[in-house]
Amino acid sequence: MIWGITLILLSIMAVPSLLLSKKPNAKELLEKVEPYQGWIGFAFCFWGVWGVVSSLLNLKGLTIYPVWWITLLAGNFIEAVLGFMLGFGLINKYVLSRTPAGEEKGNRLREKLAPKQGFLGLIGLVVGAWMIIASFLFL
Repeated sequence: MIWGITLILLSIMAVPSLLLSKKPNAKELLEKVEPYQGWIGFAFCFWGVWGVVSSLLNLKGLTIYPVWWITLLAGNFIEAVLGFMLGFGLINKYVLSRTPAGEEKGNRLREKLAPKQGFLGLIGLVVGAWMIIASFLFL
């Protein structure tokens, strides 16, 4: 359930225009979170990558509870991508900038993903809600 809640929170940060259209006073809250957005994105990127790796290491879960396993894999993948997009500044500063080739590849990946951030945020909201529902249904 915690995976779904965190994915929903991350998705809300990724699609602020959707939140602002529904709740006008949300701008103040988003402005308070903005200075920490890089660190939050960095943490979620790491947590999402960790979830994808642990899902792949536990492939036997695919045969025991396939819907839950696929749900976790999809949710963690979306979390890793959204975390990368939100925390790109810090990831670039501390990880990718050590080599020029790494920095260039990171910038190209960011350029490809940036137009899809809103769509991934909406998908993250749906998958996060499904993760919460599925945790009650399957666990």
